[in-house]
Amino acid sequence: MESGSYEGVLLGMGNPLLDISAVVDEAFLAKYDIKPGNAILAEEKHLPMYNELASKVNVEYIAGGSTQNSIRVAQWMLQIPGATSYMGCIGKDKFGEEMKKDAQAAGAHYYEDDNAPTGTCAVCIVGGERSLVANLSAANCYRSEHLKRPENWTLVEKAKYIYIAGFFLTVSPDSIQLVAEHAAATNKVFMMNLSAPFICEFFRDAQEKALPYADYIFGNETEARTFAKVRGWETENTEEIALKISQLPKASGAHKRITVITQGCDPVKTFPVILLPKEKLVDTNGAGDAFVGGFLSQLVQEKSIDECVRAACYAANVIIQRSGCTYPEKPDFN
Repeated sequence: MESGSYEGVLLGMGNPLLDISAVVDEAFLAKYDIKPGNAILAEEKHLPMYNELASKVNVEYIAGGSTQNSIRVAQWMLQIPGATSYMGCIGKDKFGEEMKKDAQAAGAHYYEDDNAPTGTCAVCIVGGERSLVANLSAANCYRSEHLKRPENWTLVEKAKYIYIAGFFLTVSPDSIQLVAEHAAATNKVFMMNLSAPFICEFFRDAQEKALPYADYIFGNETEARTFAKVRGWETENTEEIALKISQLPKASGAHKRITVITQGCDPVKTFPVILLPKEKLVDTNGAGDAFVGGFLSQLVQEKSIDECVRAACYAANVIIQRSGCTYPEKPDFN
């Protein structure tokens, strides 16, 4: 395809969050009852934590949100202007303005809520491992009415590949359903992520409704094991689980489902991963999102799965050597 035909080829929908990222200690995690490596939604007890993080000398503010990260990385890897677009909800505030600046290249079309502040995600880093606590706020206000507006629905019609992280299931399952059904009806490629153990556990019904439409399902080993556990599959073996997920019923027979489970620094399925010496690891925030972004950048070019995984590992490897989901000006991938 020449670059013109890549216009808006990839669409993402999700929760745009501003990451408030700082290195903390074990005591900080204990104080707010946070597990290392986990991703959760903020409860009352977590709210004071955001100010405490913001007062740390090493605090950084970085555009985040799982799907937005993946779309931004895909756009960066593609280096074809306008290849991606993204929808989500932000507030009319300083954080929202920050986000617009950061996500402009990724083709962000935000719905702006008048009342709620822009969502934030506390990124607590201990020994390079990230733990996430999301305060969705405005991100939680996304509605399918926004999606149905002609100027936004054209983005759906233009896209050939659509990616939505599981986190969006807590916000607008009806938006997911609209897009998923459109993809099935028009033979487009629809992709989802398991995203977090709590999604697999507590949003199982919404997940069950969306998954039949998914042609690609991404996740990490912890999420895959939780997914298996809630379904009473008596196995902890990620390859077995990936196979079972691939064999779950599908809404459309146009594409065979492919499940991609990452396992930290262990190989992806049987694909080798670029191993990074520990001293080069800055933080794992955004690594899984970047993996998906790299994968999608090749998938939309109709490259082989091997190539998609190679690009995915490259992108994740770049991101873990930097703070948050950030990247140099140009990729060095060929």
